[in-house]
Amino acid sequence: MNETGEFLVATHNIQVGIGSHRARHLLLHGWRYIMPHGQSIGNLERIAESLKGMDIVGLNEVDAGSYRSQYLNQASFLSEQTGLRYWVQQRTRNWGELAQHSNSLLARWPILAADRQGFSGTLGGRGLLSVRLMVQGRTLDVVVTHLALGKPGRLRQIRQLVQQLQGRTSLILMGDFNCTSRSEELRTLMAETGLHTPLHEPATFPSWSPRLGFDHILCSRDLSFQEVWTPHQPLSDHLALMARLRWVE
Repeated sequence: MNETGEFLVATHNIQVGIGSHRARHLLLHGWRYIMPHGQSIGNLERIAESLKGMDIVGLNEVDAGSYRSQYLNQASFLSEQTGLRYWVQQRTRNWGELAQHSNSLLARWPILAADRQGFSGTLGGRGLLSVRLMVQGRTLDVVVTHLALGKPGRLRQIRQLVQQLQGRTSLILMGDFNCTSRSEELRTLMAETGLHTPLHEPATFPSWSPRLGFDHILCSRDLSFQEVWTPHQPLSDHLALMARLRWVE
């Protein structure tokens, strides 16, 4: 963050460090969702390098420390590697020793409060992590979420998001929504909450040949987008989405 009131944010679905960057990897690397593998630490180190310089990072598909991640809490590891000292986590699928799926947030500033909520009416595994920070003397709420693969599930989750976020200011919502900004789900969310996306959103999926903008950063109207981009190197099946934000006076 600099003295002009700007700061940098990113959202990234890191695919638990699998490191898919070719279409064939989705099939060939599928076993890595449940088994440890020797490349995961190197993949996480490359992800951390790509996120250095960010002020706030929302993460999806992070393992909180289980057999498949060699009992490494990936959010804690990325916090250390990026220099973003403060982090918080929401376990969305707690499968004990086998897997600890989570949403996570890394921040340059201390976390004042955190709230973890699961979406109701689903099979589980989806939720929202709400975090409060103090940014340049102002309170900022950041919500990290990961929506369902199917449209009916996403619409149910969008309705719950609307109830949580309607009318709020000084707010960032980000994550893997599994739909584009032109979808009914995103149009409904923006119309009913007043949140907005940048005028241009780069495609983030699949990372090796991006065609779909599945990952989003939305802000309340007291924040404006100055710049939005994706890194060039695919480190997961999703590209990270990064933005330079500025307070609106």
